[in-house]
Amino acid sequence: MNWQALDLTILGPAFIAGLLVLSTHVPMGRLVLKRGIIFIDLAVAQIAGIGVIAADNFGWDESPWQVQIAAVSTAIFGAFILRWTEKHFAHIQEALIGVLFVLAATLSLLLLANNPHGGEHLKDLLVGQILWVSYDQLIAPAIIYAGLLFAWFGLKIAEKIPGAFYLVFAITVTVSVQFVGVYLVFASLIVPALATRDLLANQQLIIAFLLGALAFALGLAVSALFDLPSGAVIVWSLAVVGTIVTVLINKKMVSLEGS
Repeated sequence: MNWQALDLTILGPAFIAGLLVLSTHVPMGRLVLKRGIIFIDLAVAQIAGIGVIAADNFGWDESPWQVQIAAVSTAIFGAFILRWTEKHFAHIQEALIGVLFVLAATLSLLLLANNPHGGEHLKDLLVGQILWVSYDQLIAPAIIYAGLLFAWFGLKIAEKIPGAFYLVFAITVTVSVQFVGVYLVFASLIVPALATRDLLANQQLIIAFLLGALAFALGLAVSALFDLPSGAVIVWSLAVVGTIVTVLINKKMVSLEGS
């Protein structure tokens, strides 16, 4: 155990990155759970990853904006497909999401097949590099997330534009997957929403966010102390904290019913 590894110059930006991710993933996760399309985030995140890999294959990795355009374009294309399938095949939407995820995952493998750094790229895509995020790198995501949250809650575009959910979701996941990875995108969307699903809407958002913040803090600390992959540890931290919160909520509800 290395206590010196608890360096706020490294863990600070990573924790802020986690809070930024939670700011959009907590409300989005609630909607995903409500719609019953649990694996949409895995599919869209994997599709966004194809854009990142394709940009690297075309030699665009030195230009962040070209990478972002490639990632967002592929994610929006995937969201368009899912919106179309929802309209025409709603009864098998979850199955189609699973098929799309598998196709995107295997296409990523094919695109990386002849890349000497393919294994490293694939690992970065799945578990992310949250521990190496700098404050400067968080400026653009913070602006994008703020715009998305304003469009969602302020302008209420979901009520005005059909399919807006898929568009906002695609952009959100595209931004997130590039520094926290596919696994953490899924966990931060689903676990807080799942653990707090029985609470009232306002309570759910607040407690889910606090749950996620605590899990990110614990996961980063444990990964630093024991020199373990941060993304993987945070996923487990979310699961553990989420389970504890679920048990506490259930006990409280039982006691309220008993009284």
